[in-house]
Amino acid sequence: MLVEIGHFALVLALLVAAVQGTVPLIGAAASNRALMDVARSAARLQLSLVAFAYAIFVHAHIVSDFSLLNVFENSSLSKPMLYKVTGAWGSHEGSMLLWVFMLALFGGLVAFFGRGLPASLRARTLAIQGLLGFGTLLFIIVTSNPFARLSPVPADGRDLNPLLQDPGLAFHPPFLYFGYVGFSITYSFAIAALIEGRVDAFWARWVRPWALTAGCGLTIGVAMGSWWAYYVLGWGGWWAWDPVENASFMPWLLGTALLHSAAVVEKRETMQRWTLLLAIMTFGMSLIGTFLVRSGC
Repeated sequence: MLVEIGHFALVLALLVAAVQGTVPLIGAAASNRALMDVARSAARLQLSLVAFAYAIFVHAHIVSDFSLLNVFENSSLSKPMLYKVTGAWGSHEGSMLLWVFMLALFGGLVAFFGRGLPASLRARTLAIQGLLGFGTLLFIIVTSNPFARLSPVPADGRDLNPLLQDPGLAFHPPFLYFGYVGFSITYSFAIAALIEGRVDAFWARWVRPWALTAGCGLTIGVAMGSWWAYYVLGWGGWWAWDPVENASFMPWLLGTALLHSAAVVEKRETMQRWTLLLAIMTFGMSLIGTFLVRSGC
C-alpha cells in the first residue's frame, strides 16, 4: 500500500508541475499577481510530493521490499545498510527519481528564498522549472516507473553490481546530480530573462549564487567519480577516466565559465549574451551527461 501511495504522489507531482509550468506564465504575461504567486505554492507542493515519493522508495530499499522490481534487481538481504540505501540511486529508475527530486528541490529553494526577486521574473523562472519537472516526471511515470511491482515476491534479490558497492559510488551520484540539476535553475533564469527581454546586474546577482552552489556540488561529484574510476575501474590517469566521468567534466567547465561570466555582468554589465548562452549550454551538457548513462537503453 505504501508503494502505491508513493506512485500516486508522483502522479500528483506531475499535475502540480503542469500547473506550475503554465499558470504563472499566463499571470506574468497578464501582469496578474495572483496567478504569478501560484508559482511559489506549486513549487513547494511539488517538492513535498516528490520528496515524499522518494522517501518511500528509499524506505523500500532499506527494508528490502522485494515486491518492488527495482529493489529485487538492485539489492539483497546480505547487502550492508550503506549499499541498501545507495542502491536506491544505483539503477536507471532510482537515479531518475533522484534527478527529479533535485529538480524539485532547486525550484522549492527559489520559492522559499526568492522573495527579493521581481514577481514576474520569479514566476517565469519557476514556471520554466515546472515545465522541466513535468517533462521529467512524465518520462519517469511512462517509461521508468520506480514503483513497478513484482509477483510472486522473491525471497531475496539479485544484489547491486559489485563495482557500485564502493564508498566513492555511494556518495558520488547525489553530489553529481546536485550539480547537474543545480544548473537547471540558472537555465530557468536565463529563459525567463529572454522572455522578459532583460539581462542586467540585478539578474546576474541572482544567477551567480545558484551557479556557485551547483558548481560546488558538481566539483565534489566529479572528484569522487574520477577517484572511483581511477582505482576501481583502472582507467589510468587524468585523460583516461571512465568516459562517463569525462562527460560530467564538460558541464563543470561550462559552469565555471558561467560563474565568472555572471560576475562580469554583475560588475560591468557586459557579456550578457555570452552569459545567457553559457547558462543554456551548461544545463544542456548536464542533460547529455545524465542521459549518456541513464537513457534507459
